Amino acid sequence: MAKPKIALLDYSMCNLLNVARAFEHCGADVTVTEDPDVARQADRLVVPGVGAFSDSMREVQSRGLADAIREFSHTGRPMFGICVGMQILFDASEEFGEHEGLGLLPGRVRAVPALTQTGDPQRVPHIGWNHLVEPAGGRDWMGTLLEPLSGADPAVYFVHSFAADPALDSDRLADTLYGGHRICAAVQRDNLMATQFHPERSGEIGLSLVRRFLDL
Repeated sequence: MAKPKIALLDYSMCNLLNVARAFEHCGADVTVTEDPDVARQADRLVVPGVGAFSDSMREVQSRGLADAIREFSHTGRPMFGICVGMQILFDASEEFGEHEGLGLLPGRVRAVPALTQTGDPQRVPHIGWNHLVEPAGGRDWMGTLLEPLSGADPAVYFVHSFAADPALDSDRLADTLYGGHRICAAVQRDNLMATQFHPERSGEIGLSLVRRFLDL
């Protein structure tokens, strides 16, 4: 059986080595690229990201990748955003001012609360392992990226100071609880899926999601 062909976008704001290794470990044929045409032609597209939202959007746009990502999202082929690669899929971010995103999912990127729900200070950025929970409205993970985690109590690895706040509950796939606040941890709409956490740093649970993505 041929290996799934993955285009892993390089726009100088990415932890490419660890992400590439995770996908290769799970059997993918990974091409790291900043070429929009290579991205458009891939079987599956992965949009990683670290750092500030505005810097990421600037680099994506300067390389001509913004239109390529938008066009790919409409093909029906699977696309996976990771961390800031998830955030830029939304309309806008409030990080260091107002910044426009790709507009593929309605919603805004907002700061992780610096106080718990009881008013105590909490560390920001949110760093470390935390559990995934179903969104407040509930969403069945069967048939989604998170299907391998159904019925489990999975913990995954986060590093972030901002997080997406989807406008539509139907896009919200999983949350995590931090200081009593619900923070969106994963989204999925049809072929478009993304995680705020890092699957490449989340051990076997993260690898199970990579394998799931490759099977979609």
